[in-house]
Formats: sequence, structure tokens, C-alpha cells
Amino acid sequence: MAVLADERDFAAMRRYRSFGFDDHATYLRQVDGLLRALAAQGTHTNVTLFDPTDYEDYCTGLRLDPDTPASRTRYTADVASAGARLVYDGRPLTRLLPDLVHEAEQQATWEYAAALLARTGADNGRTAFSHASRLLRTLVEAAGPGTHHFVCSVPLPDTTLTAALHTTRDHDRLSLGEASALVFSTVLAAGLATGASGGIVLRTTGTPDTVRGWLLRDGRLRPLTASEVFAAYCTDPLTGEPVPPEPGVEYEAGHPLE
Repeated sequence: MAVLADERDFAAMRRYRSFGFDDHATYLRQVDGLLRALAAQGTHTNVTLFDPTDYEDYCTGLRLDPDTPASRTRYTADVASAGARLVYDGRPLTRLLPDLVHEAEQQATWEYAAALLARTGADNGRTAFSHASRLLRTLVEAAGPGTHHFVCSVPLPDTTLTAALHTTRDHDRLSLGEASALVFSTVLAAGLATGASGGIVLRTTGTPDTVRGWLLRDGRLRPLTASEVFAAYCTDPLTGEPVPPEPGVEYEAGHPLE
């Protein structure tokens, strides 16, 4: 089932006469009710996002009339087989949608970073991805036991690639999301292969929380000093003005990577 997640997408579909909904909130309640009814019957349902712009392009490419339920059904089947989707698990739709949007954003980031990496050449791309995977392993191992949140950011001329990875480690047991690790490694690899500037921030939950950082530049990842981490965290990125440090947070140097 493909869902129109926000008001703007819902409004775009209302131009089709065969789309029989007038109010987004009512639409979401009816979709939620249908999902619950299907689950009660024992039906396994995947939920994906319905993108009106992509749908219009899809219909144009296949010479379909976009103003028919059949075309919407065909688009839903195709996008659900290849796009981001979640298994309906009984949660209210309002709680499921944020996770679905996150899943779609993560897939879009991975696809963009993978395409960028491919344009650097097959050998360069593989080398950069292998290097990024080793760096991520080193970062995770160096972080040690605890709950950690990594964010990799690579600003590009037309967009900024951002990937996040949440990990928990209890002695020798490590828990992380494999899909998130793949996206993180691909974004980092794209930054390494293109020589773009960027960085990685690691926040570790504790008493107090600690923040560490690494600078990505010219295909290398360099640990920041504690003062550099403090300066980066306590400076407004838009204005360059200083901002107060966050209470209960310590700023520490990035772990060595070699």
C-alpha cells in the first residue's frame, strides 16, 4: 500500500478526478483502518510512500493515464518492489509514517552517494568503499562499550549528504543497523573518492555525554582536537557567531584512526 504522507503530496493528487478524497486527515484515518482490517484478516502488507511527481513521470514513461485507479495500483506495485517500504506491524499510521519517511530518505541518500561513487570509476569506487568500511570499523571499535551516535556529513555543490548510525556495545556484543552502516560507509566513501570536505561527529551517551569529531578533507579523515570539536559545536554554521556550549556535554579529541 502506497501512502501520501504529507499535505503537499495529498494536494497534488486532488487534481485527478478519480482520486476520491478531500481531506488529508480523513484519508489517513481511512488508510489506517484499511491496514488494520487487512492485518485482522491475516494479510501481510508492505507500506511505501506515494510520490505524485514520480507517479506522473512513471505514467508519462509508460503512456498510462494517471487519472485512473489502475495506473495508481500499477505504480504502487512497482514502487513497493524497488523502493523504500516497511512491513505493517499494527502501529497507528501516524507512528509508522515517520519511520517510513526516514527509510525513504536513507535509501535516496544511499542511491545518490552510490551514483556519485560510481562516477569516480569502478576501481576508485571499490577502493574508497573498502577504505570507508575500514574507517567505520575503526571508529566503532575505538568508541568502546556504550551507546553511540555517529553522523557523517559531506557538503556538495548541489546538496549535502548526511548519514547517521546508532550503535550499542556491551563488552563484546555490538548492535547496529546493517542498512544504516551501508549508507554511512557509502556516504563516507563518496566523500573520500571525490575529495569533498566534510566530517564525522560521534556523540556518546553517558554522564556526561561526550562529543568527538573528525575532519574529512582531500580524501583523508583527520581527528579533531578537543578545542576544534568545541569550536565546531559552539559556532553557528550559518552566521559564524559563537553559541553557548550544551550543558552536560564534554568535548574530546577524536580517536586516532591509524
